[in-house]
Amino acid sequence: MALLLGFLLLLELCSDTSALGPLSSTKGADVLEFELPATNYETKHSYKAGPIGVLFKMVHVFLRVVQPNAFPEDILRKILQKKFDFSTEYEKIIYYEIGIIICAVLGLLFVFLMPLVGFCFGLCRYCNKCGGEMHQRQKKNGTFLRKYFTVSLLVVCIFISVGIIYGFVANHHLRTQIEKTRELANSNFKDLRTLLNGTPEQINYVLSQYATTKKKAFSDLDNIKSLLGGGIHEQLRPKVMPVLDDINAMAEAIKETKEALLNVNNTLKELKKSTAQLNTSLSDVKMNVEQSLSDPMCSVPPVATTCNSIQMSLSQLDYNTNLDQLPSLDQQIDNINDVLQTDLSSLVQQGYKSFNDIPEMVQNQTTDIISDIKSTLNSLGSDIENIGDQIPIQDKLSNFMGYINDTETYVHRNLPTLEEYDSFRWLGGLVVCSLLTLMVVFYYLGLMCGMCGYNRNASPTRRGCVSNTGGIFLMVGVGVSFLFCWVLMAIVVLTFVIGGNMEKLVCEPYKNRKLFQILDTPYLLNENWKYYLSGMVFNNPDINLTFEQVYSDCKENKGIYTTLKLENSYNISEHLNFQEHAGNIDNDFKNLNVSIDNIVLLDEAGRRNLMDFSSSGVDTIDYNVYLAEMGKAPTKVNLLSFANDLEAKADHLSTIYQSIKELQHKSSGLGVKVVNILSSLDSAQDFLKTRISSVIIEESKKYGNTIVGYFERYLQWVKFSITEQIAGCKPVATALDSAVDVFLCSYVIDPLNLFWFGIGKATIFLLPAIIFAVKLAKYYRRMDSEDVYDDMENGNIGFHRHHSTQTV
Repeated sequence: MALLLGFLLLLELCSDTSALGPLSSTKGADVLEFELPATNYETKHSYKAGPIGVLFKMVHVFLRVVQPNAFPEDILRKILQKKFDFSTEYEKIIYYEIGIIICAVLGLLFVFLMPLVGFCFGLCRYCNKCGGEMHQRQKKNGTFLRKYFTVSLLVVCIFISVGIIYGFVANHHLRTQIEKTRELANSNFKDLRTLLNGTPEQINYVLSQYATTKKKAFSDLDNIKSLLGGGIHEQLRPKVMPVLDDINAMAEAIKETKEALLNVNNTLKELKKSTAQLNTSLSDVKMNVEQSLSDPMCSVPPVATTCNSIQMSLSQLDYNTNLDQLPSLDQQIDNINDVLQTDLSSLVQQGYKSFNDIPEMVQNQTTDIISDIKSTLNSLGSDIENIGDQIPIQDKLSNFMGYINDTETYVHRNLPTLEEYDSFRWLGGLVVCSLLTLMVVFYYLGLMCGMCGYNRNASPTRRGCVSNTGGIFLMVGVGVSFLFCWVLMAIVVLTFVIGGNMEKLVCEPYKNRKLFQILDTPYLLNENWKYYLSGMVFNNPDINLTFEQVYSDCKENKGIYTTLKLENSYNISEHLNFQEHAGNIDNDFKNLNVSIDNIVLLDEAGRRNLMDFSSSGVDTIDYNVYLAEMGKAPTKVNLLSFANDLEAKADHLSTIYQSIKELQHKSSGLGVKVVNILSSLDSAQDFLKTRISSVIIEESKKYGNTIVGYFERYLQWVKFSITEQIAGCKPVATALDSAVDVFLCSYVIDPLNLFWFGIGKATIFLLPAIIFAVKLAKYYRRMDSEDVYDDMENGNIGFHRHHSTQTV
């Protein structure tokens, strides 16, 4: 029933979602990311039996040894097609079932022979045969035999005990798992409801994400100034900005050159004026010194030497520099002033402004086109919203929901009956295990009493009560074994045939999916349909839709659209065709007529200004002459009386020296610099005229691809969501697994197989237990008679005499 319910569930979902649309999830590129919210289900997709699983695997190995034949696919196909003739092809079934048949036949022989053997054994014992005579003959190896029988019976009892434990464990496990059936069914039904109720929500969520996409696109369209205009500006920037920066630096250099020239020229004038004063002062000093040297005192020999020395040093009082030879810089200053009549900095700022106004120009010239693109995107939004109405999903889901409710009602109505029957089964299993336990307890008690009460010095007729009780327990165990073992074996045979065949014909082929392969056989379930499932879903049996493929896709949680190949009835790609809208948007962007050809980086006045500065003569000044004079000291010797004046003049000379060096540096290669700037300016201006249209086209295409890309990624996500993710049918596969693999195979068949395996093992070992118990009881029970030996004269040769005693 579980297998049937599972397949009906899968088929019903297939048929009820055939007209149904699709659903999914994916991630957008750099800006937009789309993610379908994950659906959480309660039922675990796999079942683990826990430690008892080792015992189940042991039984599986035993069944593979008993039944090693491959799954009989051909036989089942013929049976389902009603083409199997039992009268002529029964040998195939016998060949496949030969292992189980042999085991069953042996079990049935056990069932029929054991009561008969027990009856005969009882009659034989009653006639004082078969060990029934209460007389034990003395044997030389009697001690060894007693120990051998004791150990053998103990080992056999241990094996029987292990089998009984298997039986108890299996019986309890089966009851425990049956109690979990309600919880398993509830979780599966809840997951199926979650699937059905969540599918419309997923569809609405996917379609609602168009608003997010449109909002992002509209934001970029409104921000065309920085995106498109800024892109064009950034493309032109490496070519234009360095030129403008160089011109701006040259404008500052012109101003600095004027300041330097004025500084040098004014300082020269001051130095020339102060030089004349210095010369006059030096002459006066020299005259006064010469007058002093003409004093008669200088002719006195000691003083004469000093006066002569002073006389020789008077020549060093002359001025050391000749500033009058340095030409005036007035002409160069006048030229610079003429150059500064044109405000080059202002012209450069106009170039900056003209270039930086490109984004604003782009925005002003694209207003109408942006409006058209927005209208196109709004119309696409209407088409997207209509998809939800075009997919006939609600009606189909409501029908399937009714089927789920009916199935759940049926399951819950019959679960109490199942639990009630299972309680009877559990009680029966408990009785069976208890019977075996009773038998082995008798054997254990017999062994315990016999070994504890045995006195090897006591004669057979004088054995103690404990030892005799042990022998009685052993014989009681034998009697109970004969009485019930055939019943136990009958139960074992019945459960073995059922459980073994269910494992080999249902559970194993379900796990390796050979059952699905059989169901997918063309013309099997319907002689007119090649593929039964596609015939049910689409009423077109030629579509390659198989049970195995549907089950595999559901196990991977793929959407119903892909799983059932619903593109054959509802092609989502046709309803999500963005090419027409994308073509319109591309055309709109191609028609962008952004005109920014009127950008002038520097007008003719600015160019003339640069050329005038180049020819101002600043670079032709002989700076080396100036530097040579400025590098000299003001006088040939430093006089204390003129120290302060000389130091001030030296500072002036140092300052003007630095100014001249700076002026020389600025004017060095002035003509070449101006030519290079003008060349770069011409190149940049030519680039703007010849290449700006291609830059506009390239950036417009890039900008348009960004806008279109939002919707292409969104529609790709919608398609992926609908085809791969929405209505992921994993709960269907999980429900089928729960019905077949978990409930039928793991909850029922595995414990059932372990039960007959343990009980059968214990029952089979009752045979040697009976034999050893009967043999061993002779050594523990008190006998009615015994063998007596009398020695001859030499004590080596004697005769046997039967001696009877009164039994108490």
